[in-house]
Amino acid sequence: MPRAVRSAVPALLLLPLLGAAPPGARAADPAGRLQDVFTSAAAEYGVPPSVLLGVAYLQSRWDGHGGAPSVTGGYGPMHLTDARTALERSARPHHDDPAGDPRGDQARPAAVRPGPADLAPDPRRLPDRLTTLPRAAALTGLAAGTLRGDPAANVRGGAALLADAQRRLGRPAGGDPADWYGAVARFSGATDRAGAFAYADEVFTVIRQGAARTTDSGQRVTLAARAVPRPEAGARTPDPSRAECPPDLSCTWLPAPYQELGDGDYGNHDLADRPRDQRVDFIVVHDTETTWDRTLKLVADPAYVSWHYTIRSTDGQIAQHVRTKDVGWHAGNWYVNARSVGIEHEGFLAEPDAWYTEAMYRSSARLVAYLAREFQVPLDRAHIIGHDNVPGATAKSVPGMHTDPGPFWDWRHYFELLGAPFEAAPDASGALVTVLPGYDANRPEFLGCSEPGVPCPAHGSGALRVRTEPRDDAPLVPDAGLRPDGGATTAGVNDTGARLSTGQRYAVAERSGEWTAVWYLGRKGWFRDPAERGVTVPSRGVVVTPKPGLVDVPVYGRAYPEAAAYPSEVPVQPLSPLPYRLGAGQRYVSGGEVRGEFFHAPSFDTGKHRVVRGTEGYHLIQFGHRVAYVRTADVVVREAD
Repeated sequence: MPRAVRSAVPALLLLPLLGAAPPGARAADPAGRLQDVFTSAAAEYGVPPSVLLGVAYLQSRWDGHGGAPSVTGGYGPMHLTDARTALERSARPHHDDPAGDPRGDQARPAAVRPGPADLAPDPRRLPDRLTTLPRAAALTGLAAGTLRGDPAANVRGGAALLADAQRRLGRPAGGDPADWYGAVARFSGATDRAGAFAYADEVFTVIRQGAARTTDSGQRVTLAARAVPRPEAGARTPDPSRAECPPDLSCTWLPAPYQELGDGDYGNHDLADRPRDQRVDFIVVHDTETTWDRTLKLVADPAYVSWHYTIRSTDGQIAQHVRTKDVGWHAGNWYVNARSVGIEHEGFLAEPDAWYTEAMYRSSARLVAYLAREFQVPLDRAHIIGHDNVPGATAKSVPGMHTDPGPFWDWRHYFELLGAPFEAAPDASGALVTVLPGYDANRPEFLGCSEPGVPCPAHGSGALRVRTEPRDDAPLVPDAGLRPDGGATTAGVNDTGARLSTGQRYAVAERSGEWTAVWYLGRKGWFRDPAERGVTVPSRGVVVTPKPGLVDVPVYGRAYPEAAAYPSEVPVQPLSPLPYRLGAGQRYVSGGEVRGEFFHAPSFDTGKHRVVRGTEGYHLIQFGHRVAYVRTADVVVREAD
């Protein structure tokens, strides 16, 4: 370790952390190239250009997001935060929706209990990470409005903050990038040493690997790879938390309470012993629909619901609330809850420019990769799913299922960070496709982000819409589960009735010119897929189709055991087919076979918990936007051809 890095790290521990954090905000193009803006700002404040570029990449991937604020009120390429904007984003969390039941278990009463009403953060106690924009204004003499809307000014503000952090550490300006490790750690806004170090490690990983991309304003920015020594491991103080995380991530243990509430009720999760008693098949990606501080207050409420982890937007800080061996109440489908880990991300699905940050994506991907290894969960879109991909457990529950993280979550980038990028399968026949539009160029119109019927701001998306015929004015595919009355699917941002998502795999039903049809919700769903700029790539896999002689077969939202498998002390759970049918000749991609299983957890007394296992099998399939199950006895399984 260079002497400068070794001396900066201990000094860091004696000073309050400064704060700012992850990715992008959309803004007007600066005069001249953005690359030159970074060069001149670095020279003005004596920050090594690679450090300024590396920090900005982790903040925003150099995007400006048109000047729109992030989840935490951050602006511009440097994600400078304004507490006033952050305070305005204290919306009601999505688990408060009375139409949904995160526990999703008809064997017990619905578990939704709205959280405390007054959860807004105290403006007098805002952390430094939410107030970097006014500090940048004081350091540069630039107006706050200029720092919000002008990318060049925003980059100067970030450079000034880094230079100020270096000065406070007693280090000189300029010099080798490695000498700035401590300043980068302070810039993170993390409230603990492990978090600050984890953030700095990510920045210096970017510097070592290099990066290049075209920003959302059309600017090409490049960071040449540079060899920078890694700080000695001994410089880190291990995080004493008991959180289940990779050792190089910043994780804290903030437990969700498990206690009796009276009248046989309890909350807010169930004790279990996974994977000894049940497999973990899914990792479910959520967004919070509220701020970090409110989220932590909600999960600490014994009468509310629970999930396993929350990830903060500004710096990727992780809090764990429920042990992964235990069952959180988060998905709205008890079968999925019992076999999943739920991860909440600070964000808003209907605010496309509130942007999920790069630091959050990176922390989340590293956590998911770790959990997938621990529980042997496949890194594919049948098992790493959004809350919006969880099926309703019964026909009645389908309309109330949640829609986060929504069409603006960048699944393509996320899986690249997971080390499992979506790619064309070599020598594939074309019978199966993986959905893979270019995120930035793919901008389907969505409605209702701000108010009903009003178009959302144009924004990159990993989603495609499917229509009943191969023409742009054809109706969207109807969803009999979402609209039992026969109503039409809409372009609403929360309407998942006719939506494909990046990474999902489907069987091709037909092709016509620039259009491709896949089997979707029991019929053909058409979307434009021109050869020169296609939105899918060929895939491989096995498919299920009804056995010969069957007109169609039922589709299920859970894989429960047959009645004969239940012991006398456990009530038999109905299989409850969903309002869909898989027709003869149709093909759907199988995500693997499981045996029927039900986790009976009726009370606070874990002595009454039972795991019921059947002998009948089910295949997990990509049926529509959500996954579903079909009985093995009803289908033929074969290689796609």
